[in-house]
Amino acid sequence: MLGRFLEYSIPTPDVRASLDFYGALGFSQAEVGETWPHPYAVVTDGRLHLGLHQQTTPQQTTALNATGQHATAAILAYAAAALPALTFVKADVLHQLGILESRRVTLEYRKLGNDVFNEIGWLDPSGHLVRLIEARTFSPIKNPQGSLCGYFQEIGLPAPDRELAKNYWEELGFVGLDEPDAALAHISCTSDSIDIGLYDPAQLSLPTLVFETENVAAALARLASAGIMPSGTVPAALRDRPAAMLAAPEGTRILLLTDG
Repeated sequence: MLGRFLEYSIPTPDVRASLDFYGALGFSQAEVGETWPHPYAVVTDGRLHLGLHQQTTPQQTTALNATGQHATAAILAYAAAALPALTFVKADVLHQLGILESRRVTLEYRKLGNDVFNEIGWLDPSGHLVRLIEARTFSPIKNPQGSLCGYFQEIGLPAPDRELAKNYWEELGFVGLDEPDAALAHISCTSDSIDIGLYDPAQLSLPTLVFETENVAAALARLASAGIMPSGTVPAALRDRPAAMLAAPEGTRILLLTDG
C-alpha cells in the first residue's frame, strides 16, 4: 500500500551544515534530481537514506504569496517541509489515495494533478508525518561506505499509545513485534524497506535514528576523531549500559547502543 520507503525527510535551516555533519559521520551523498523547488540533499549509509530539505519558514510562505503564486501551493510547500517525514514512493498516488481513505487515513495535505509532482501527507496516531510521493527524487548509490555510527536498526518514534500505533502500521503493511527484552523496550514494526520502532515517550521523547554498535566507547572514539562529540541525554533505561546520544545541526537525534 505504501510502496517502498524512500527517505527520512528532515527539515533543516542549513542544508550545508547538515550535509557536512552527516558526511563527517561517514554517510555518502547521493545525486538528487530537480523535483523540489528548495535546496535538497540526500545522504546514506547503505541502509538508511536521509533527505535534507531546506526548511520553508512562514515568512518565506508569505513572500511566496506576495509574488503571485497560488496560496495553496505555498501552504503545501510549508506543510511538507515543516516536520520530519517518513517518505514512501509508489506510482499512481491518486489510486493509492482511495485505498488510504478507505483505511480511515485523514490527509493533512494533497498535491495532485497532471502538471505537478504528486504527493500526499498525513499524520499517524502519534502525530508523525507520513508522506507518499509518485517517484524517486535521487539516484541510488553504488557501494556506500556505511557510517561511524554502526549498524542502522530503525527510526525510533515516541508513541503514547503503542498498541494503537502498532495496529495502525500493521494496517499499512508492517509487521509489529513486541521487543520487551531489547536494550530499550519497544515495539518494532518491520517491512522489507524500513523498520520503525515505537517507544514510550518517557524513554524516547523525540524521533530518533537508532544504531547498534559492538563497542560504544570505540565508536565514540572514532566520532571524536571526526570532530563529533555526544550531545544530549540517553534514555533513563540505558544509563547503566553502553549508550550515547548525538545531535545533528538541525536537531535530529541519533542513539548509539549495544543491544544484548
